[in-house]
Amino acid sequence: MTEQSRLFGGRTLVVAFEGWNDAADSASNVAKFICEKIAADVVATVDSEDYYDYQFTRPTVAFDADGKREITWPSTDFCVAATEAIAEHPEFANLSVLIGTEPSRRWQSFTTEIMEMVDDREIDAVVFLGAMLADVPHSRPISVSRTSQNERVRAEFDAERSQYEGPVGILSVLGIALEKANIPSIALWASVPHYVHNTPSPKATLALLIEIENLLGVSFDHGSLAEEAFTWERGIDEVAEADEEMAGYIAQLEKTRDEAESQAATGDALAMEFEKFLRSTEAKPGDEPAQTD
Repeated sequence: MTEQSRLFGGRTLVVAFEGWNDAADSASNVAKFICEKIAADVVATVDSEDYYDYQFTRPTVAFDADGKREITWPSTDFCVAATEAIAEHPEFANLSVLIGTEPSRRWQSFTTEIMEMVDDREIDAVVFLGAMLADVPHSRPISVSRTSQNERVRAEFDAERSQYEGPVGILSVLGIALEKANIPSIALWASVPHYVHNTPSPKATLALLIEIENLLGVSFDHGSLAEEAFTWERGIDEVAEADEEMAGYIAQLEKTRDEAESQAATGDALAMEFEKFLRSTEAKPGDEPAQTD
């Protein structure tokens, strides 16, 4: 039984925002990747005038197909799979994506508007994507943590309940609103090496994408993403080879990570041995009771 079949088999929304929640563009690039694969159609959008400070989140200009300069305004779009994509991949029918830039103001009104979109599309469950800077080495697998405020999600998907207190991003605000509306959600957070945060991390994007596939029970053609992840890692290796201080720092991070994983593996092994011992000592029908002094 896949994880998807237990909870995320219905209409599921994947959510990612550029900005505070999106180290090295890792989360938003997953959402963009999925939108490309499902040939996404935008079915709803927020009015950028209401929620964005253009001096903080500036619009961009580019040339269109006819060679004319065109302004693109920051926004948040609700996307669904195109009919053609669903015909080829029926599993995409239940998949929606919410992608945008974290709003600059009026977060409560913004949340209300997003919740109306969720209600209109009769969304059953939500997957939030985030990425944070951490003291982790680029040369090891990108770790992805799972958190949820929903008790059922935590029980079924080995997710933790966030104990964090302090300033939050829009993901937390939306997550609490969903929980109040009895819509289960889970947040997947990739840990990105803090010393390489200035460029996008395809390795973190790939790690999040694989988690999405496991949860939703779908698969995407990864295209060149794995190759891009390898190139990203090798590029950092080359920089470190020419910087003794950086190389030493990365080596220390690798040692810490490897020791932690070794200890965790030892703990898991001990737990398995203990469970085996308990099973071997369980009383069986017809067994004599244990004698005690």
